[in-house]
Amino acid sequence: MKSGDTVVVATKNAGKVREFAHAFGKLGMNVVSMFDYPDLPEVVEDGATFAENARKKARTVAEALKLPVLADDSGLDVARLGGEPGIYSARYSGPGANDASNNVKLLTELSRCTEDEADGLETLSDGSKLLSDARFVCALALYDPHAETFIESEGFMTGQITDRPRGQNGFGYDPLFWLPKFGRSMAELTPEEKNAISHRGQALEALLQQLS
Repeated sequence: MKSGDTVVVATKNAGKVREFAHAFGKLGMNVVSMFDYPDLPEVVEDGATFAENARKKARTVAEALKLPVLADDSGLDVARLGGEPGIYSARYSGPGANDASNNVKLLTELSRCTEDEADGLETLSDGSKLLSDARFVCALALYDPHAETFIESEGFMTGQITDRPRGQNGFGYDPLFWLPKFGRSMAELTPEEKNAISHRGQALEALLQQLS
């Protein structure tokens, strides 16, 4: 990839589109997404891992468009929930799931796990509690339908889940994802700060290194 190129990203998640556009924009590249190709069929994400889902999305869309396509699958692994919501992060709260309902579901499940030990949980200065260790995971897959080849990468970010949302800058589970090093949630970071440390930013950096 080089300056002036257009990158096709297989997502209809507006938050992800913004993050990819911000990252690639610094390299002089343009990003288009499934919002720009509304007639493409939905890809059923039935893989057992983030990487499998990313590969399926990239390959399906690339073969339909006859263009190289970048896809990601990402989500949240929460320690106290045995890794949930994991690959089901985007649809954790069931049919019609959105960011708000998924966050409510997450806090509901964690409240059941921590009910008997609430007094022993770490408390932040504003009185909110840290409910569990967690990590964000991102798998990226870039598929070239002409060469029939993949380039793949992964990124991870560790933190903790709080019982109160904070911030307006993120999406998904960002308002509940506490970063001790920053003393802020993911949703309180600037786009520059988030891209520098996030799971998606790490995965994208690793992918670009392979391309270069």
